[in-house]
Amino acid sequence: MKVLITGGAGFFGLHMTRKCVAEGDAVTLLDIAEYHAGEYDPQVTLVRGDVRDTAKMSDLIAATDVVIHAAAALPLESKKEIFSTNVDGTRNVLDLALKHHTKRFVFISSTAVYGVPDHHPLYETDERIGVGPYGESKIAAEVHCEEVRAQGLYVTVIRPKTFIGTHRLGVFQILYNWIEEGHKIPVIGNGKNRYQLLEVDDLCDAVFKAYRHPGAEANDVFNVGCAEFRTINEDVGALCEHAKSGARVMHTPVWLVIPALQLFEALNLSPLYKWVYGTAHKDSFVSIEKAQKVLGWQPRYSESEALIRSYRWYLDNKGTIAKETGTSHRVAWKQGILALFKRFL
Repeated sequence: MKVLITGGAGFFGLHMTRKCVAEGDAVTLLDIAEYHAGEYDPQVTLVRGDVRDTAKMSDLIAATDVVIHAAAALPLESKKEIFSTNVDGTRNVLDLALKHHTKRFVFISSTAVYGVPDHHPLYETDERIGVGPYGESKIAAEVHCEEVRAQGLYVTVIRPKTFIGTHRLGVFQILYNWIEEGHKIPVIGNGKNRYQLLEVDDLCDAVFKAYRHPGAEANDVFNVGCAEFRTINEDVGALCEHAKSGARVMHTPVWLVIPALQLFEALNLSPLYKWVYGTAHKDSFVSIEKAQKVLGWQPRYSESEALIRSYRWYLDNKGTIAKETGTSHRVAWKQGILALFKRFL
């Protein structure tokens, strides 16, 4: 099959490309960011472009069977950029896929659409209440998915939990740096909450099974996350134990830390945004039963395995990781005021 992946230079795009190539698909990538061409199979077509560029997207979509739409402005971007890329860009791609009768469309959404809920697990039918521009933009994009689905486009919406794996940096690079150096790892609250993550290769497998599904059942919405996950104390503790650096979990008071992080975010002193610190002390997990039953999908990695695998990659590659910082998952984030606190922990 001919597969077009938007956001192809990103963390997910790199892994999804490798999955598609391994399964025999012809892959074209699109991204506004620069590619590290050596990371991709030479048969993959690398295109620089913007999902908001109607003419370029029309030509690409007309020549493909499957669109995997992962391009998105992440939460550290401005509100204007988030809505322009995540809402207007998604609408453009969806409308063109409908126009060109694309066989399958997979939209990579987020469990951020659930906001900070009062119950768990979360099901695909639960209310969508986005937190911040990113969560709100994903809801708006999902609404347009529903509109074009009603007009005949086969659209699978995947809502992944925060996913990690090889090549993942961003906020997790901060965690790995602190653990490697043997610092205490501040956890908001008592650490007894269950917080579900996802290994990126498991996410790619779910997406693959969705666009290769032979029937109409995948024309729907699916949560995906680790099947085996424990409390923050247990899973982050397992990573600290594996590192053998002296790092350990340190509990911090909710009443003090969250207002402080709100202030630091408002002053642009911290890379941690509301959805991260607003859910860090609470349970956060979804039901994956629907994806397991309908797609025949089963995640391979437990949460602790995923964390350790990602951390090992960081250690093995930190010498070659580019020094620049940014807002994507493939570069380090500036620690800001967190670097000051690290000195005392």
